[in-house]
Amino acid sequence: MSEQQFGDMRTEYGKSLIEIGEQDQNVVVLGADTTDSLKTAGFGKKFPERFFNVGIAEANLVSIAAGLAYSGKTSFASTYAIFLPGRCVDQIRNAIAYPSREDKKGLNVKLVTSHGGITVGADGGSHQQLEDIAIMRAIPNMRVLIPADSVSVSKLTWVIAQEYGPFYMRMARSKTPIVHSESQQFEIGKSITLRDGSDCTIAATGTTVKLALDAADSLKQEGISCRVIDSFSIKPIDVESLEKAARDTGSIVTCEEHNIMGGFGSAVAEVISELYPVPIRRIGVRDKFGESARDNEIPQLLEKHGITSINITNTVKEIRSKK
Repeated sequence: MSEQQFGDMRTEYGKSLIEIGEQDQNVVVLGADTTDSLKTAGFGKKFPERFFNVGIAEANLVSIAAGLAYSGKTSFASTYAIFLPGRCVDQIRNAIAYPSREDKKGLNVKLVTSHGGITVGADGGSHQQLEDIAIMRAIPNMRVLIPADSVSVSKLTWVIAQEYGPFYMRMARSKTPIVHSESQQFEIGKSITLRDGSDCTIAATGTTVKLALDAADSLKQEGISCRVIDSFSIKPIDVESLEKAARDTGSIVTCEEHNIMGGFGSAVAEVISELYPVPIRRIGVRDKFGESARDNEIPQLLEKHGITSINITNTVKEIRSKK
């Protein structure tokens, strides 16, 4: 068995921005005093006239990005997820998503954040963003993406640069296992089936996709066949794939590094309850705040909230009895 490879989402994001900037003179990049951390400073060194560090002023970050987009630029605005959308929902809603010109919905602003979920670790509960999926998917015209690995980040950065309109994409702080090949294609509104199966579907997003794969491998040893779906596109969500999974496997377990209230699992439940109701169980933070954990303690923090391959495995076994 080959050794597991890891990648850094923020590094790939920074590299992709430079490559995109070389091809598209309309691309501008903005930061809020976190440009070194988000790896966007490299874009500023290469294209200083198209790079804006507005300081610790996230509402201004959003408003300036909107103004540049209104003038015809493609704006990439980045900082930590707890600050964006945390501090500036009003500006996101009214300055980016609401304005519509001609037949275009919203402005051409890409909000890309890092440090999502509880794996932020030592920054503690005040800086662990567990509500952003719920916030952003409720805003009209906003599309929401949660990539699983550094390959996903690179591919999706290119996709959103070439597709008009507002996007929100959340990255992880730590290096993450690589689950996709470089040849994998990504399409907004679609998901990727990483394993096929007939007994249950595990639909995951972000860092939990690798946990879903590990759970499926473990369950296979016990003769339980699981379909594993990487739902990187949360809004628009892949309705067709989810309905097919419900019909084919008869039950669904979702997993996310987010509050289960209004998050990815809620989005799946909304789809399935209307189209083909089957038993669903949601794994994620159960309506709590996070807490501080050193980097070597993050696995224990995930375990405390049930975001583990073992819990996915046990949940699959439990839900199959409800079919």
